Amino acid sequence: MRVPLKRKQGREDSTNLNRLIGEAQNGRNDAREKLIRDYLPFILRVASKVTKRYLRPGEDDEVSVGMMAFNEAINEYDLQKGSSFLSFSEIVMRRRLTDYFRKEAHFRREIPMSSFQVERQEPEEGDIAEFLREQQATDNYLILSENRERKEEIFHFRDMLADYGISFSELVAASPKHEDARARAIEVAKVIVSDPKLRAQLVKKKGLPIKELHGRLRVSRKTLERQRKYILAVALILMGEFQHLRAYVDKL
Repeated sequence: MRVPLKRKQGREDSTNLNRLIGEAQNGRNDAREKLIRDYLPFILRVASKVTKRYLRPGEDDEVSVGMMAFNEAINEYDLQKGSSFLSFSEIVMRRRLTDYFRKEAHFRREIPMSSFQVERQEPEEGDIAEFLREQQATDNYLILSENRERKEEIFHFRDMLADYGISFSELVAASPKHEDARARAIEVAKVIVSDPKLRAQLVKKKGLPIKELHGRLRVSRKTLERQRKYILAVALILMGEFQHLRAYVDKL
């Protein structure tokens, strides 16, 4: 009996969350403030996970960056897509924190910390060594952060594919071998994403709207069936917040 109750509670929480997001997007500042207040522990957890250290509201700039990114996610989230808002907001927060660290790294390159030592004519050896260590640590962090972001993006994409009954191994097997076939499949995916009705049908039925596509495009039903999983995967990438995967698709 307990399992159904938990599922029901999860659905209720999701419904309430989406209701607040919709109200915030329609100009209800009280709904927006409630979202940020209620999900501050989530924001802190994500920001701490990215920075790998404990953060304090009002003391650490990273908390403010995370809160602004969460607010941005409220504005940008598409309620019609049916994807997880928390997953979406985490991606936005990670990107904004990475941008923040990149700007900080650029600032440190342009203005060394020794520039703020007013009474010294030349920086001491210890200051230079400390600056270089800090510089290297920042660069290493950015590399690791981007690699981690790629991995998490792939994990998120894998979970989304699973919702549509597709595994990575099936996607690899279903990927068109020839460049022209891939190009056609990608064009079909773009048609779906650009059409609100086709996109909504894809999300609702968790499948390709083959009948509608066959009637609109000069692509045989057999080809659509054969490339179904690949077209679905590309459409999900184009519809979602998959920065790295989308860059890969754009190169195809």
